[in-house]
Amino acid sequence: MTVYKDVIKVSTLEGKPTYLDVTEGVESIVKASGIKEGIVTVISCHTTCAVFSEEYDHDHTPTGDTFLQADLSDGLEKIFPEQHDWSTYRYPGLDHFEEVESWPNPEQYLPNMDRRMLWNGDAHLRSTLIGSNQTFEVADGHLEMNGLASIFFVDYDRTRERNRKVKVVVIGE
Repeated sequence: MTVYKDVIKVSTLEGKPTYLDVTEGVESIVKASGIKEGIVTVISCHTTCAVFSEEYDHDHTPTGDTFLQADLSDGLEKIFPEQHDWSTYRYPGLDHFEEVESWPNPEQYLPNMDRRMLWNGDAHLRSTLIGSNQTFEVADGHLEMNGLASIFFVDYDRTRERNRKVKVVVIGE
């Protein structure tokens, strides 16, 4: 059995969830692995991000999301509304703020030491609900997907732009 690992690097936006189609990147990694039969797992490296598979939708909103992505965001907004103040969620609490502020690089997480940058409880809860990874079949050296299916990485943390990593692990023969 062979295990092959790689990373897809992506950038996400401020102000709204960022949905990114990573299907082509996953397919390229599967091909580079040389594995003919097995599985590929796509993993978010971040606690406010998720990975899921959905039909590619050809209709888009004015902000660029597909209709299915916009509908998913609207549904999740009903379950976990965006955090805009201290009272929306228990998270983050004072202990968490103080811990982050004590790290050697707090500016990475709190630009300008603005504690509102950690008002992302909704993003953590949404990504927990959707899930941080998905596994797919590798058949005859290719990512085996339904013809309309795509693999999406989503960053629900809208507090600021980010550089994110998607791990891809191919296992097989």
